[in-house]
Amino acid sequence: MRIRKVLVTAANPRQRTLPLQTLIDQTGEPKSALRVVLEEAAGAGLEEFGVVVCPGDEPAYADACGDLRSSVRFIVQDAPRGYGHAVLCGREFIGDDGFLHLVGDHLHVSQTTASCARQLLAVAAVENAPVSAVQPTRENQLTSFGAVGGRLVGGARPLYQVESVLEKPTPTAAEQHLIVPGLRAGFYLCFFGMHVLEPEIFTLLDAQQRAAPDRALGLSPALHALAARRRYLAFSVAGRRFDIGAPYGLLFAQLALSLSGRDRDRVLTQLVELLAVRGE
Repeated sequence: MRIRKVLVTAANPRQRTLPLQTLIDQTGEPKSALRVVLEEAAGAGLEEFGVVVCPGDEPAYADACGDLRSSVRFIVQDAPRGYGHAVLCGREFIGDDGFLHLVGDHLHVSQTTASCARQLLAVAAVENAPVSAVQPTRENQLTSFGAVGGRLVGGARPLYQVESVLEKPTPTAAEQHLIVPGLRAGFYLCFFGMHVLEPEIFTLLDAQQRAAPDRALGLSPALHALAARRRYLAFSVAGRRFDIGAPYGLLFAQLALSLSGRDRDRVLTQLVELLAVRGE
């Protein structure tokens, strides 16, 4: 599975400004969150970038792309019809190719020399199957993420065969449907904001939209249907995701970027000084 394209969704009307927020990246350069997301894909070797946006947001998003602007195609979601519909809007751009899907309000910081996107793409290439990045997550955060249930199939690798997918489940629903043997008690495999998918996902989304045209279209039900019809995997990436739309999410993302970059010592010193002042 050779992946050349990335589809970034950034059309949630309530979060449309989040990808435009400015952070300082690991090199000390100010960048928009969108540019950080796009550079995650570019650094993993991807060449074509599609970004799904709200009507009228194209100029602001174009400015936020930085040096990658010439490689970015904007795809307008004309009405807020759900996350799954935003993905479906990318169907023409993707064509018959497999693709990397990222969300515009999540930033990723790897714990290895390989970026999170590169780790996921490597697994997809070896397994020749759609694969979603996941992260073990405490049950009190379940209502913020989609989550998967399944079984370990990777031996020493944290690779799972997905058997079920639920969007923002309650702890009770997760305990009934999403238990994964081997995880610590109270933890579940929640989505990381990063998927390698094939065009088959558009067929599933289209079918669900036709079955309920007046309902907001989600991605998780389509992924659940995908798991029922073919081999679909989840991989626990060596890294952390940061939802910049969550309370203090932008702050935590900035700290993670800083502590993994060139200004680590400077930032740590400032944090220690701040804590010392607060403790006086």
